[in-house]
Amino acid sequence: MTTTQPPATGCPYPLDPTGSDIHGEAAALRALGPAAHVLLPGGVPAWSVTDPGLIRRLLVHPGISKDAHRHWPAYINGEIPDAWALSTWVDVVNALTAYGAEHDRLRRPLQAAFSPRRVRALIPQIEAITHSLLDDLQAAGPDEVVDLRARFAWLLPLLVANLVLGVPEELHGPFRDAIGLLFATNLSPEEAAAAPARVYSLIARLIDAKRRDQGDDVTSLLIAERDGGELTEKELADSLLLLIGAGHETTVNLLDHGISNLATHPAQLALATTGEIPWEQVVEETLRHQAPIASIPLRFAVREVTDEPTGLTFAAGDALVINYAAAGRDPSRHPRDADAFDTTRDTARDHLAFGHGPHLCVGAELARIEGRIAFEAIFARFPALRLAAPEDLEPLESFISNGHQLLPAVLGPARDTQPRAA
Repeated sequence: MTTTQPPATGCPYPLDPTGSDIHGEAAALRALGPAAHVLLPGGVPAWSVTDPGLIRRLLVHPGISKDAHRHWPAYINGEIPDAWALSTWVDVVNALTAYGAEHDRLRRPLQAAFSPRRVRALIPQIEAITHSLLDDLQAAGPDEVVDLRARFAWLLPLLVANLVLGVPEELHGPFRDAIGLLFATNLSPEEAAAAPARVYSLIARLIDAKRRDQGDDVTSLLIAERDGGELTEKELADSLLLLIGAGHETTVNLLDHGISNLATHPAQLALATTGEIPWEQVVEETLRHQAPIASIPLRFAVREVTDEPTGLTFAAGDALVINYAAAGRDPSRHPRDADAFDTTRDTARDHLAFGHGPHLCVGAELARIEGRIAFEAIFARFPALRLAAPEDLEPLESFISNGHQLLPAVLGPARDTQPRAA
């Protein structure tokens, strides 16, 4: 359900729950200072932090928490409705929301599961999944319009996540259908409550299946942590929610925006396909230019926090939204047309798309690998790929998740990329 949003003027600035112009809103907020007073859906007050330097300082500050249960008085005192549109982001108990020693405890098994060694060992399987999806696309024919978000950008990370988590085949489709609504910020209270309930029911089925048939996968690792007394049952389920939800969505939007940017910037694409610019650089510029998670709720001031470089003071209990979309295009960091997609810029890696400090995304390396493999493979297979109507792309209805609803494209003739027998 789409809500009616008041004009985005004045202070506090009401965030658009439909995410209709994420970068226009980010620029407007940036003009109000390093952080600005905003209203979240439901009229909940918060700060939107847009300055990259301030973001980095706050993300490592001991006086800034992600634990609403301990450090958000409005939540603790019952002032936030149970059916609030963003409830899932503060109700969960996992590494995303924990603080201090609790965060270290909940993050430790995830770091082990996503170690560089384990992630890089997945490369052959990721390549195989990628080429299988491209084979399916190729069957559509060179002139047919296909939705690359639904049939490639969405599926590749989901299939990789299923591999990493050991998700049984019969749950692949249900998880695919359920995940997207977790990131919508324009839902009715009833819809907002139903979305996580559906995913939790699937997580319960996953846990039950893996208890019966454990393997060398992340779900089995977390179940062992639970059985060893290191996690509660809720922490187990919420940790899986974090990995299935947030981890998947980030990579989907990375692939979505990378493909759309390369398809509409042929000179940039040529630099990558000829090897003048490495695909890793394309991934970094995509992350900078279109942060897959535009804004992430919420953090809280444990006590009064004053940032000396900006002179801003956050009162104890203030809620903060970190605006990664604004940070990625900050002109002080990227003086050469920060709004342009430019794989040659030397500041492409200067972004915060995966966070910073203790809450740096544990799946960042996996997402980067998927992006590199996917971009190189799809444009090698379909060198004439073009968007069907680039001017008509509609954003997701969310100020959190930054992607497109559809990515219609015409693939053009396929190039034979398979090695031939001598």
